[in-house]
Amino acid sequence: MPERHYITIVLLKIHLSRKKFLAGVLLFGLGFSIISFTNSQKQMFRIKTWFKQQFKPSASGLLEAKEPAFQSLFPQNAKCDRMATGFQFTEGPIWFAQEKYLLFSDIPANKIYKLTPDGQVTIFRQPSNNSNGITRDKQGRLIACEHGTRRVTRTEKDGSITVLAAQFNVKKLNSPNDIVVKSDGSIYFTDPPYGIKPEQQEQPIQGVYRLAPDGKELIVIADDFDKPNGLAFSPDEKQLYIADSERRHIRVFDVKTDGKLANGRIFYDMKTDKPGLPDGMKVDVQGHIYCTGGGGVWVFNSQGKHLGTIVTPEVPANCAWGDDDLQSLYITAQTSVYKIRVNFPGIPV
Repeated sequence: MPERHYITIVLLKIHLSRKKFLAGVLLFGLGFSIISFTNSQKQMFRIKTWFKQQFKPSASGLLEAKEPAFQSLFPQNAKCDRMATGFQFTEGPIWFAQEKYLLFSDIPANKIYKLTPDGQVTIFRQPSNNSNGITRDKQGRLIACEHGTRRVTRTEKDGSITVLAAQFNVKKLNSPNDIVVKSDGSIYFTDPPYGIKPEQQEQPIQGVYRLAPDGKELIVIADDFDKPNGLAFSPDEKQLYIADSERRHIRVFDVKTDGKLANGRIFYDMKTDKPGLPDGMKVDVQGHIYCTGGGGVWVFNSQGKHLGTIVTPEVPANCAWGDDDLQSLYITAQTSVYKIRVNFPGIPV
């Protein structure tokens, strides 16, 4: 069974004219009443340190709100469940709605695991060719970025494997990392060199690629990233968000009618001294962006305002919507997989 932990939400609001902090601390399920006070930043840091001392490393940590709207994203009785642990490095979660399970990669273990909502874990595939990001297409077939083979593959209904992309301009891809399928069947993926040694790199760029719906044309749609990583479409698919882990920011692009990208610009600079880098991301039906990063999962509105952070016990790498209503956010974080309930469903994949 999943390990349940109650969530603490800390609200911070900076009153610019007085340069003071108005903080309200809401403790759900712990029997505490609401505490309101005005204090200095130093005092607030002491309070946050106290909270961390009360919750052991296996607990969920905090939900840190920077804007009041953050509260509306989570149920009042929200709990963080550590669904499974004991892995080497978890990544690439994706929910299979019809089958009612989550698949996720353990890259160094060379496995893809299956996780059911009741916390049961079984091996789905071994070896996985060191798969990283995985997703599914509109026919329900598994699409995987494989570090070990430096390719993108599709698992057919009969279990056979189809190679979708392994080279560009007669040179091997770096190590396909994260991937998303557009509603028209086109596949977008990032290709940083995380899975190879420097001397193995053949591509001159760390590219973002688009594979046409018929699988016949692979093109570069962005070539100026240092380390492209997670990516996700807006609800209307008119924008594509892409994380650059090296530059520690998210960029957003307009998606043209031909599937190419235009008007790239910085969506949010995620630099922080907390452990973690911008990595995997997902978007809900309201357009909120959930991106793993330093200290947890950062949540933004579509205008690029940082609403708050889900502080995770381990450094997160990726996330995915799941359960029947798609109102659970599954988070892969180092040795574990966590889950938190949200108020707005995620975009179905």
